[in-house]
Amino acid sequence: MFWKKKQAAAVGIGSGCMGEVMSETAGKPASHLKVVKDKEEKLPGPRLLPGFVQKYIVQRYAMDPEIAKIIMMVRRPRSQSPGISDCRVFDNAEVEALNLKVHDFDSLNDRPDLILYEGWFDEHSKEVDVTEKRKMDYDVPFLTESEILQKIEALSEPGSTVYFFLSRGPNVGGPLGRGVAIVELNADHAKTGKGKKYSIHASSAFRMEPCGKRTKVWDSNKSKDIARWIKESHRKRTY
Repeated sequence: MFWKKKQAAAVGIGSGCMGEVMSETAGKPASHLKVVKDKEEKLPGPRLLPGFVQKYIVQRYAMDPEIAKIIMMVRRPRSQSPGISDCRVFDNAEVEALNLKVHDFDSLNDRPDLILYEGWFDEHSKEVDVTEKRKMDYDVPFLTESEILQKIEALSEPGSTVYFFLSRGPNVGGPLGRGVAIVELNADHAKTGKGKKYSIHASSAFRMEPCGKRTKVWDSNKSKDIARWIKESHRKRTY
């Protein structure tokens, strides 16, 4: 206790630099004191892949060049190495199918299953080094209208379904980018012969499976009309 009292006295009577600082700031409001805070640098948002990164992925991993043009990337610049960024590549259609949103590089920390490629690149030297984390599901066989019809007419159990990937429509996800069309053999029709034989729904897709809410499109007895309608949107992915 004695030591503390003696120290307090020393501060109270001190002169020189410390005494001058205390006298200059004493009694002044906090607004007069300058506070410096470290600003947290905001990470860049999603963007399409630069041409040289597209080329690298196409050549090393045999990706379709047209698909390389539509997938996206988030990056984290290295503060000590100007021009170099860590990067993660993803398919935004998959993200939307899960009702998620990628804001920046860190958005994918908890969803590694959405990362297709990860690594780094140098904007100045055009050097790239990315690793494939997951094979992208886009290389699917395109069915002919006759093959689609055959699968629809093969439905036999009441309530059974078959689905086809789409490249156009209001939904998202799946290898063709726009979800799936689902054809169902109506249970009531199968039991009573009343109503339409088929119901057609649409939904989003994650990877190779439908996901999320189904939307009723129409009912029909004409399997050929259904097959024709599906085939119009069962084509190569363009976005």
